[in-house]
Amino acid sequence: MNTCLTIATICARGGSKGLPGKNIRPFCGKPLIAHSIAQALACPAMDAVYVSTDDATIAEVARAAGARVPFLRPAELAIDSAAKLPVIEHLVLHLEAQGQTIARIVDLQPTSPLRDAQDITNALQARPEAALTLSVCEAGDNPYFNLVEQGADGWVHLSKGTGNTRRQDAPAVYALNGSIYVWQRAALAHAAEHGLWSVDIGVYPMPRWKSVDIDDLDDFEYAQWLAQRHPEWAA
Repeated sequence: MNTCLTIATICARGGSKGLPGKNIRPFCGKPLIAHSIAQALACPAMDAVYVSTDDATIAEVARAAGARVPFLRPAELAIDSAAKLPVIEHLVLHLEAQGQTIARIVDLQPTSPLRDAQDITNALQARPEAALTLSVCEAGDNPYFNLVEQGADGWVHLSKGTGNTRRQDAPAVYALNGSIYVWQRAALAHAAEHGLWSVDIGVYPMPRWKSVDIDDLDDFEYAQWLAQRHPEWAA
């Protein structure tokens, strides 16, 4: 009997201009990408963990950490301008061509190491009826209170609302933290062609300290400091 699977995907290019080699740079005792792999493997709902990469060294590190790397990503999907959704769709189509039936895809950003396995489980359960569930954190700024933009008249105006709202009364707004994306299979195929915002989206809020996205050395060192400050993360 062909079972519908829930899989994790982790997309990790070899090239990084902000911090060369960041996906396998040692972070709190093991390569950065290995944390995302371990978190996915520890999630009871996950049937398999796959890494899409163009880099043989990343592939070797990922396999050693317990992930499956079925191929090296084609060069046209590994350039700076390549969008991420076609990369995930390429991997899923490859697995389906081998006879797998995939129901959900949980894409994990390898540069967001401070989530944990429970966050992945929570995201899967947050909005099961949604086509896509995104992890978010509370935004530091709010368009109803202190975000402004230049209008057609050339003057700066509050982005939303009339400016009469106290910070405490402003509607909650979120920032995408990029850590977790829970896709229904059909929604991924649709979004790969029409864009992420073409599907119905729910959110899974995470603490801001777990939401660091590592792009450069400052981010890397800040994430390490946060990990040391929150020892429960590694428990």
